[in-house]
Amino acid sequence: MPSLAAIRASNAAFKHSTTSLPVAVFVGGTSGIGQGMAEVFASNTKGNSHIVIVGRSRDAAEKILASLPKPESGAAASREFVQCDATLMKNVATAAQDILGRHQKINYLVMSPGVMTLAGRDETTEGIDKKMAVHYYARWKFLDDLLPGLRKAADSGEKVAVMSVLGPAKGGAIDLDDLAMKKNYSVTKAALVAPTYNDLMMESYAEQEPRIPFIHAAPGFVRTSLMAASPSWALRCSSAVLLGLTRPFSVTGAECGEYMWNSIYNTATTPGPWRTGSSGEDLKKERYFGDDKQRKAVWDHTVQVMRDALAAK
Repeated sequence: MPSLAAIRASNAAFKHSTTSLPVAVFVGGTSGIGQGMAEVFASNTKGNSHIVIVGRSRDAAEKILASLPKPESGAAASREFVQCDATLMKNVATAAQDILGRHQKINYLVMSPGVMTLAGRDETTEGIDKKMAVHYYARWKFLDDLLPGLRKAADSGEKVAVMSVLGPAKGGAIDLDDLAMKKNYSVTKAALVAPTYNDLMMESYAEQEPRIPFIHAAPGFVRTSLMAASPSWALRCSSAVLLGLTRPFSVTGAECGEYMWNSIYNTATTPGPWRTGSSGEDLKKERYFGDDKQRKAVWDHTVQVMRDALAAK
């Protein structure tokens, strides 16, 4: 695998095949990996890009957007924030329509929202566990609703990619009789099921849209504020110690961003489903779970969950 310096240079030299400024949407871009990827993208495009950050904190987003490189030669680049609490699918639907209202064409959709908690099943008003909502269902909904914009960019022959940053090769077997995990829930089970659902999600969308790479990416150990912001008291209290212990083999959000863009630019170079590692390498079928029957079952289950969520009062 090339060094970080070599990857950084390669990313900076990448030429975007667009007829206008490329558009990138970062769901979960107000901190951590999403922030790092937005900053790297802005730097690589020398500011000549449209960047949309989706998240909960307007203050955090505005600080990030204000710090990004200004466009060269007076290019009409935009820096935008779309507020969204991704635990609710109604909010995701509204945010996606807002984005499409601003940008009919989308080149890159990066999804990295996360929550770290030791709590048990915690249902939203839509009947979805909050951890699963953020790590899977909201990502499915954003991708589904923003697919017209991605297809429009593909229609123009432009570079297009979708990335969900979570945990390929970190998943586990799923239970077809309890896909919503309402019968038998645990924090460990949720942590194992979400990556497998993401794998199957990317495969399903790749079947529907054969012109686009759909990447499920593993970020590795990244120094973020996720643990410090956890609703679990034990995780908040131990965050500083754990971050210190993992520092020798962890990376910053910006360094992770370079590796993730390496996945997009240099690894997932052809359409289809991809699973990439913390350096952007191809994981192929390493620790893969699932089959055609399970992929269809998860898809049908998710469609029904979305119908129920959007109908909930």
